[in-house]
Amino acid sequence: MMICHCQSITDHEIRAAVDWMRAADADTVITPGRIYRALGKRADCGGCLPLFLDTMRANQNFRVPGRDEVPPSLHRLHLLAAE
Repeated sequence: MMICHCQSITDHEIRAAVDWMRAADADTVITPGRIYRALGKRADCGGCLPLFLDTMRANQNFRVPGRDEVPPSLHRLHLLAAE
């Protein structure tokens, strides 16, 4: 599916870039800017950003393994904040 019409970026390309970045460095912070650079492109109008972010976040390799879980000491605060 086409995600960014200005730069012709598909969901497949975003997923592949996330997978590639995570494989290269398990602790890297993956941002839209890094994905654009990995694809050799630049953001243009920004209209795709909500869908771009959703596509990034849906990738199972987006999160840093073992780092995105809520620490036990903050679990209660996390639950309270969600209410």
